[in-house]
Amino acid sequence: MTNCLFATHYSLSVTHYDVMYLLEHDAKQLLASRGIAVPAGRLIEESKAARGAALPAGPWVVKGQIAAGGRGKAGIIRKAASVAEVESHVAAMLGQSIKGLPVNAVRVEQQVAGARETYIGFLLDAASGGVRVIISATGGMNIEQVLPENLHTEVAPPDALALAQCARRLAGRLSGELAAAVGDAAERLAKIFLELEAVLLEINPLFVFDGGRWIAGDAKIVTDDNALARQPALESLIKARAETYADVARKHEHGFDYVVVDPDGEIGLLTTGAGLSMMLIDEMRAAGLKPYNFLDIRTGGLRGETKRLTQVLQWIGEGRRVKVLLVNIFAGITDLGEFSRLLVAALSASHLGTPVVARLVGNNLSSARSVLAAAGIPLYTGLDDAIAKVREHLAHENR
Repeated sequence: MTNCLFATHYSLSVTHYDVMYLLEHDAKQLLASRGIAVPAGRLIEESKAARGAALPAGPWVVKGQIAAGGRGKAGIIRKAASVAEVESHVAAMLGQSIKGLPVNAVRVEQQVAGARETYIGFLLDAASGGVRVIISATGGMNIEQVLPENLHTEVAPPDALALAQCARRLAGRLSGELAAAVGDAAERLAKIFLELEAVLLEINPLFVFDGGRWIAGDAKIVTDDNALARQPALESLIKARAETYADVARKHEHGFDYVVVDPDGEIGLLTTGAGLSMMLIDEMRAAGLKPYNFLDIRTGGLRGETKRLTQVLQWIGEGRRVKVLLVNIFAGITDLGEFSRLLVAALSASHLGTPVVARLVGNNLSSARSVLAAAGIPLYTGLDDAIAKVREHLAHENR
């Protein structure tokens, strides 16, 4: 079913590390709670749970749940005409890794037949400070192949009335009954997009039936996790499904950003500064290295305690292939001597057990050099030198 049109034609205006990509099931539950029609379905997280499960009336679609588009082409959206087929598909999907993401759950829902597939999307447009609206009379798995002239798009102000008017205007370019149905859906979804403070809301396909009835066949919602404090429904979802949304749950509980970017990554990163950390990850990947995590430790929040550092090191220690830790701190106000003492204490408490390479720049570097030297941790001020040492450790570990 859904492929993300925005991923092809536009880019998200915030980084992956600032957003929460809802699983389709959770996105549909959220929309249904706001009056949007969706196919009846249920979530299954264990193969044995599919046996004798209270499924909606068949036939069904079995849909693997990962936070990524292109699931149909990846083979984790399959139709089923019998309960036995449902069970077989569930067993085959659970435990798979698709696009580096584990399939830990599937949604089993009623098939939709006899309807036309259309498309509606809303995307935060940082360049204009508005919301880009896209509507198409054609939707479905091959949405990227829709010709640009058949995509009706405008940028509207992030205002409820203006966005609704834009959505209605674009839908009006479709024909007859389709225009009215898509217009109604788009206006209602525009309101939800703003209410959720979302980054992306995409319905592909939006099924439209003869007579004008419509139903959201698939749903993609990406939210800004910095807005969680103002979003009780999303906050409740995070608390209820902390294992599913581990990165956002961690930030919500601990007050800083930590994201596993590659479960097979070999280099744990202890870094500060979101922009600098993202740039480091990009540079390492371009050099053929495999960072395990993104982190903005926010050294100002340490306040002389090792708790935050110890927690991060324990998380990094969960990486099954992490072979070296790279510490990259560019300090302004932070005293690097104090940070180094906290780091050494946290390493001892966490029992990480991997070689450590430190690249520090900033205030009281001489004290940091003495502290780390006493702990046997090499300190570099140049990133190239630090990465060269990381490569040396990796070569040794991979022999």
